Amino acid sequence: MPFRFKMQKVLDYREQLEEEAKVNLAIQRARLAEAQDRLDKVKAELLQTEDRLVGAVLMDASERWLLEQYAKGLRADVAHETLQVRMLEQLAEEARKLLAERAIDKKLLEKLKERQKQHYAREEQLKEQRTNDETATLRYKAPTL
Repeated sequence: MPFRFKMQKVLDYREQLEEEAKVNLAIQRARLAEAQDRLDKVKAELLQTEDRLVGAVLMDASERWLLEQYAKGLRADVAHETLQVRMLEQLAEEARKLLAERAIDKKLLEKLKERQKQHYAREEQLKEQRTNDETATLRYKAPTL
């Protein structure tokens, strides 16, 4: 009779939870990378705008005011994107911790399964050995005088 792990359905469920946690972590990391890219682009645009403001000595007042307002809006965008990046970093860290917990839960059940399998194999070997000993004893019984 082959080994049968009684908690196999629980192990399968924990494997499924671990896979879901892996997918969630990948999604969170992708969202974080996108937000970081947006932040980098907004920062680059702000830097260019500020350089144009510094270098624009001969600009008329209305153009300068528009450029300053644009830079002000970009600074607000940088603050917003920075906040988004921090929030997504926190979500990614939570997803990583959840994955670690789920991996530990699955690993514990796998270790239990392995120990039970080894115990089962030893028990089966002992049963076989007893049967062989008993057969040998009955077959080769010394003749009585």
